[in-house]
Amino acid sequence: MTLELIIFIAAVLFGALLYWRESHSNTLYRFFNKLMYSKELQMKTSDKTGFLYQQKFIVRLVFIGFLFLIGIVIIRFLIPIDVATISIFASMLVGTLLGTYLAGFIFKSSEVIDEKSESVEDLVQDTIEKGKDFIEDLKAKKPPVIKEAKKEIKDTPKAEAKSARERLKDKGLL
Repeated sequence: MTLELIIFIAAVLFGALLYWRESHSNTLYRFFNKLMYSKELQMKTSDKTGFLYQQKFIVRLVFIGFLFLIGIVIIRFLIPIDVATISIFASMLVGTLLGTYLAGFIFKSSEVIDEKSESVEDLVQDTIEKGKDFIEDLKAKKPPVIKEAKKEIKDTPKAEAKSARERLKDKGLL
């Protein structure tokens, strides 16, 4: 279990590294694209698509699975010990996929923050001002309506209450 957890965390970091690397340069993907397709079907020079970058889930899953299967075959020939089990393979696959989506989320959020930094700054300032007004309202003394109501309650005279002796006489007990 410990080995699988370590491999999973390493795979998340590996996936983020792969995604980041492909976001800057997709030369390996371009090479395979030129190798596989005719001149008319090849990708444009402005296209930034890579094996993982700007791809759908299934395509990412296939590419990552293929990458790890090739790696496992090479490791099996180099090291005759059965190191690559199904659970480790699954941990690597899921961790790398998670790492690519995590890196994509980080890149997208940093772009959004950069684009909207001024509006976010204004939004934070407005929120701070509203918070200050709210705190001032809480600190303010009680409204005059409540003060007047308390005065009226205090000012109204209480009816003369009968003593206990008089109440017992009224009941006929004395």
